[in-house]
Amino acid sequence: MALTKDNVMAVLGGVALPDGGTLVSRDLIRALVVEGDSIRFVIEAASPDQARALAPVQAQAEAALRAQPGVSTVQVVMTAHGPAAKPPSLKIGQHPTPQQGGPAPISGIDRIIAIGSGKGGVGKSTVSSNLAVALAKQGRRVGLLDADIYGPSQPRMMGVSKRPASPDGKTIIPLQAHGVTVMSMGLMLHDGDAVVWRGPMIMGALQQLLTQVEWGKLDVLIIDLPPGTGDIQLTLCQRTQLTGAIVVSTPQDVAMLDARRALDMFAKLKTPVLGLIENMSTYHCPNCGHEAHLFGHGGVAAEAAKIGVPFLGELPLELETRVAGDAGTPIALGDGPAATAYAQLAARLVAGGMA
Repeated sequence: MALTKDNVMAVLGGVALPDGGTLVSRDLIRALVVEGDSIRFVIEAASPDQARALAPVQAQAEAALRAQPGVSTVQVVMTAHGPAAKPPSLKIGQHPTPQQGGPAPISGIDRIIAIGSGKGGVGKSTVSSNLAVALAKQGRRVGLLDADIYGPSQPRMMGVSKRPASPDGKTIIPLQAHGVTVMSMGLMLHDGDAVVWRGPMIMGALQQLLTQVEWGKLDVLIIDLPPGTGDIQLTLCQRTQLTGAIVVSTPQDVAMLDARRALDMFAKLKTPVLGLIENMSTYHCPNCGHEAHLFGHGGVAAEAAKIGVPFLGELPLELETRVAGDAGTPIALGDGPAATAYAQLAARLVAGGMA
């Protein structure tokens, strides 16, 4: 059986700490990478004193992993925060550096899919987080980048809040949640802080989040774009080698007007459109079972047929989806109509070689 991150986390979940809990339950594991028979990760201690106390635990974790079938190499690094060991300063929001030669790939990432929309409020971020989780449940190595610099929402939706570590002031260690590697500008801010930047700093921040994050080996990176057709979209499509984009819209006419602008933008930037998704397509009353189409129905499928791109599916409007997102446990983790719809969407992308 192939070695996976889940296998490794299961072993580390059995490594107890001197003051209670385990390496996993205390959320001390960072930057876990599994490549073939090789494992490497970081144990992030809260202080230098805790790091010294955890030295026997580090040795125990290495020994436990080396004892697993199929493991040949285990590399563990201990890091610590606190006044006794001030971490290097990491500044997000610099002007972008020049890049020659057109869009470039990101090392270690096989496919990059941008999730876009022409307007806000259509559930694009909800689709991004749940699609990432659904793909991870199907065995894909998945990353999720929240590229909405002004209004990041993925930390809440994925249930992560810890500030990412930076061992050298340049490399950013992303967080892990629900089998997905997650990075967001929201993780670099305090709750309620506003990002008040002009275009060049926004473009520089996106470049840092793409190239300075230690993504590891990924089958697919999902990028949650902000609404509209602005600096982030332009920078991403011009500088990064995208597999393609998926456009999310509700079926109502007003939403489709803006979705067409997003489609036109991707066409002008020569970014393939992998398909369209109709979100909030159907509402089933939990009391009587009546089916209603609050925002219309079928408009996105008709648009996909009209312009000749795949229609990837319909996603229902459910209270549970909103509640799960607010709680940091995406609906795709469980069962039910919405989880099934996301599983089918993920399977369709995998079967088509897009994820």
